[in-house]
Amino acid sequence: MVNAQEEQQIIQETKEELLEVPEESTVTQNEIMPTTTAAAADIEEPEAVEAKTEKPKKKSNDDDIVTERIYTIPLQKALVRPPKKRAPRAMQLLKIFVAKHMKMATTVSEEDDELPQLIITEEVNEKIWSKGIEKPPRKIRVRVTKAKDDTITVYLAEAE
Repeated sequence: MVNAQEEQQIIQETKEELLEVPEESTVTQNEIMPTTTAAAADIEEPEAVEAKTEKPKKKSNDDDIVTERIYTIPLQKALVRPPKKRAPRAMQLLKIFVAKHMKMATTVSEEDDELPQLIITEEVNEKIWSKGIEKPPRKIRVRVTKAKDDTITVYLAEAE
């Protein structure tokens, strides 16, 4: 067991170590030492302080991406529709194609409480709607990525 005097000494030493942050660091004083009440200050406080000083690891897109593929998606079936329904049909065809080829789950598993998402970026949407509702492109080249959490994102392949 650590007596109160030794505990205060440990806390003081950790405070001094944490205050020796370089000037160019973006860590503020409030992040280093969170405010606590006297009742909450016990042996666990130095561990909590040390946990706060660790820099959070930034998630990069490369770590999340499981698969990435480039597809040329045919959208000619959209031209079978009436003129005022062609661009919306092209968006439907895009979603169907991506869901099929990236093996997107359509049912909720017992472990996961939500369906995987299909995200279409603005560039792809603008490309399909670029000539208006009546004249969508006949085909579009896209880059499709699937993340660890089964989120599928569709990017325009020309933006590489």
